[in-house]
Amino acid sequence: MDIPNLSPNPSSPSPLRPSLSLKIVAIILILALSTGFWASRLFPFSKSAGGLSIQTQEQAISTEDIQNKDEIKANILYGDTATIFKDSATGTIEKGSINGVGTHILNREGGVTQRASLTSSVVDLDLFVGRKVEVKGETNSSSKTAWLMDVGSIKVIE
Repeated sequence: MDIPNLSPNPSSPSPLRPSLSLKIVAIILILALSTGFWASRLFPFSKSAGGLSIQTQEQAISTEDIQNKDEIKANILYGDTATIFKDSATGTIEKGSINGVGTHILNREGGVTQRASLTSSVVDLDLFVGRKVEVKGETNSSSKTAWLMDVGSIKVIE
């Protein structure tokens, strides 16, 4: 047995016309993309180990401006600051090469097996001999040493 509809004006939910809903979705999509684009230009972000963080201007000095080792200070970035380098290492720099590769050696914790050969056309590595530093640069292949890094920037830790 069917129950009759007793309301005088039977109403059924009328969905939005398909063309109207597509226009609304297109407008929302365009607004979202343009907002994201301009937000990325106004508030640049960089990836870090803990997620996204706002980029900060770090004090940077070219090694060409330095006259002697006494002018080098801790927590200042020396070298190329415009490029983001994917490889980094921390240790103490000494003059010399490993198997004739590199101009300097980065002594890292872990002993002789953890040493890295360093070269650089951007930073004068002689200014940092004997200091504990964090170097950033690009790893190059070598058949004579385990790790050969072209240093792009360097930061004195101690």
